Amino acid sequence: MAGALPRAAPAQEQDLAAPTVDNRQKILQATMRRHQYRPDALIEVLHKAQELYGYLSPTLLATVAHDLHLPPSRVYGVATFYHFFSLAPQGAHTCTVCLGTACYVKGAAALLAALEAETGLKAGSTSADGQLSLLTARCLGACGIAPAVVLDGLVIGHADAATLRARLHALLAQPPLAEEHHGSR
Repeated sequence: MAGALPRAAPAQEQDLAAPTVDNRQKILQATMRRHQYRPDALIEVLHKAQELYGYLSPTLLATVAHDLHLPPSRVYGVATFYHFFSLAPQGAHTCTVCLGTACYVKGAAALLAALEAETGLKAGSTSADGQLSLLTARCLGACGIAPAVVLDGLVIGHADAATLRARLHALLAQPPLAEEHHGSR
């Protein structure tokens, strides 16, 4: 089955400094204003930024650092410490393999290697067609069901390569959902 899944491509960053006709910057500013530009609101602000933009680009991290009066190194450190923040655009589907101690002992490294071989992706990358991101996490907190994998938000315990391969093929064979268009009423 190898080769049937999409292949890796370099991440492309959107230029957030370019003028746009959307409200994402206004919404992010409103979030920071609601938190009174307090540095201790950093995680909440980063969550909103990622929700708005899909990932945290270097330009976006610098903007947050400036607006919250924080050193860029602190903002970058927080963004890279927590596994739920992404510094690159993510695929339509995500597969996150836990590499925490319990999962690692139960074979997570071999599981990750099998997924990398199957998809042609390295951990931390996204397929050329933008359909799949293969990620890792330091710990998912699901040690009792190790090795644990999160596939599009669904935690899969006692994961094995054959089951994950079948789930990925089924998931990627589905046509993409049509985007919802919200018209004014």
